[in-house]
Amino acid sequence: MTLPTPTLDDRRFQDIVDEAKRLIPRYCPEWTDHNVSDPGIALVELFAWMTDMLLYRLNQVPDRLYTKFLELMGITLYSAAPARTQVLFWLSGPQPEPVRIPAGTQVGTVGTGQDDAVVFMTDEERTIVQPELSACLTTTGEGRYENHWDDLRLDEFSVSCFPSVAPGDAVLLGFDGGLGGNVLRLDAETSLEGIGVNPDRPPWVWEVWSGEQWEACRVLSDTTRGLNVAGSITLLLPVRHEPLALGPTRAHWLRCRMLEPAPDQPGYQASPQIHSLRASSLGGAVAAHHAQPVSAELLGRSDGTPGQRFHVRRVPVLPRRDDEAIRTVTGGGTTDWTEVEDFSASGPDDRHFTWDGATGAVQFGPRVRYPDGSVHQHGAIPPLDAEIVATGYRHGGGARGNVGGGTLTVMKSSIPFIARAENLDAAHGGVDPETVENAKVRGPMSLRAGQRAVTAPDYERLTQEAAPEVARARCLPPTEAGAALQLLIVPRLDVPPEQLALDDLALPDDLVDKLSAYLNERRILTTAVELRTPSYQGVTVVARVTGAAGSHAEAVRDQALHALFSYVNPLTGGPDGTGWPFGRDLNLGEVFALLSSVEGVVAVEEVRLFLADLRRGERREGRQRIQLPPDALFASFQHQVLVR
Repeated sequence: MTLPTPTLDDRRFQDIVDEAKRLIPRYCPEWTDHNVSDPGIALVELFAWMTDMLLYRLNQVPDRLYTKFLELMGITLYSAAPARTQVLFWLSGPQPEPVRIPAGTQVGTVGTGQDDAVVFMTDEERTIVQPELSACLTTTGEGRYENHWDDLRLDEFSVSCFPSVAPGDAVLLGFDGGLGGNVLRLDAETSLEGIGVNPDRPPWVWEVWSGEQWEACRVLSDTTRGLNVAGSITLLLPVRHEPLALGPTRAHWLRCRMLEPAPDQPGYQASPQIHSLRASSLGGAVAAHHAQPVSAELLGRSDGTPGQRFHVRRVPVLPRRDDEAIRTVTGGGTTDWTEVEDFSASGPDDRHFTWDGATGAVQFGPRVRYPDGSVHQHGAIPPLDAEIVATGYRHGGGARGNVGGGTLTVMKSSIPFIARAENLDAAHGGVDPETVENAKVRGPMSLRAGQRAVTAPDYERLTQEAAPEVARARCLPPTEAGAALQLLIVPRLDVPPEQLALDDLALPDDLVDKLSAYLNERRILTTAVELRTPSYQGVTVVARVTGAAGSHAEAVRDQALHALFSYVNPLTGGPDGTGWPFGRDLNLGEVFALLSSVEGVVAVEEVRLFLADLRRGERREGRQRIQLPPDALFASFQHQVLVR
């Protein structure tokens, strides 16, 4: 049972007015008119209102003390999480020499009079190099390779891309150096041989060897109509592009592999023929996050006392990198200090500090008196008059950074031979700093369970504590002895329900690494944990409703569709609007009730539920009730509503 929150003074406006009126005969017996029309009573009510406001403020003191107590226990607000995306830098033209894009390059949106520009900075350096094509192989997918390098180089010969015209056939292009992250254009001279395919959806995929597996490239444009006419194919290559020995040839490979055509799409009747091929790099893509760097900043001077606290000028502060720290500057030189989570393990000579990302507070070690009377210094004290300097930090993050695709177009500094920049996809993952109300809920849970992962709720709580990018976490026990715990994670997204796609729900590699490292420090030694996404079951609702008289059918349809996409949703769905519950079935009755509550709908005539394959993008058989396994969630797919 929780302790009741005390009310320091429970009097309200009317209580104060009544009490003042009762005191009038004692202190001013000649005042006999106590009606509201009397000017004196008006003054009484005015001061009663002012006193009521003071009492309201007074009763907020326990909340402040509560949060201060949590702070003393080491529970601080989570800082903002930055949105992330890929920024594509386009060359002004193919360059003979490598073009370097430095790490920390800043690209922003166009600022307006109401809003400042949202600035992203690149995570790493990218070098755009011109490719050197050195090999060409073909394979039927059975492990045998044929060398066609001479056929590709000589004008009178051609290369048959798919030797047996069967799924798994491939043509492979070898390059002398790696092209990871580059935008590669292939100018091909072909002939109209590979007839029978949809030129807008040819049944092939372009891939590169990443060192562990073949990773798919992104096709930015294709004017060859499925390798049937002369034109160019522009590809965005994955970041990793490693060499591989195939037969006698070792190279950095790019392959075009034939796939099984879709049911509604014919396949190749004959293999496309390539007569000549020329490769060139047009640009490069770099991962970037929402942040603005701050160079070295003077925070103040040390007064030589324990527990000193300083604040940086810009907040929220993002998690620090290796070159972002605190140092002290004295006449004898500079001293670097080490950031720690808390001072519990710090000795009097350890140069440790804590840095609160949400508030920007930098604190040095306190001096603590223990019950036996001894006094211990946890962390060294900066020397008297030493300058406290932040070597640098990055501020930013928050939901504001979840900008749309094609909006990061303003380069904050020029780079030779770079013509423009853009983000092909919308940024995602930006989360605002934690609120005090949420910390008040989280604090008791952390104090009660500690920082150890023992039970399933412990894993779920610690997963959400580890990264604000996690919206939901569900821990399932092992299905058999010796198996790993299944930790299902739904990432936090700032995407309209109607636009949520299966690819948006994938877990970024850096998030998986961050969660794994955090949980490994807190799990029981003999426990294995597998991090993955839930299984997503697509659902399509087809409904016919009757609109109210005088209502616009399009407006009613849009509201009904919005209600469906929001309700059948892993992030905003379910009865409580916090995401569809794990393992909860969906039936026709609740869809009828949902549509009936939409403004402008007077009757729901018919509702049908269909299973949907989100990967293939197709609707399947209909059901009256769709059951959900414990490790699965529902996701919407192409709902249809007819308004009569």
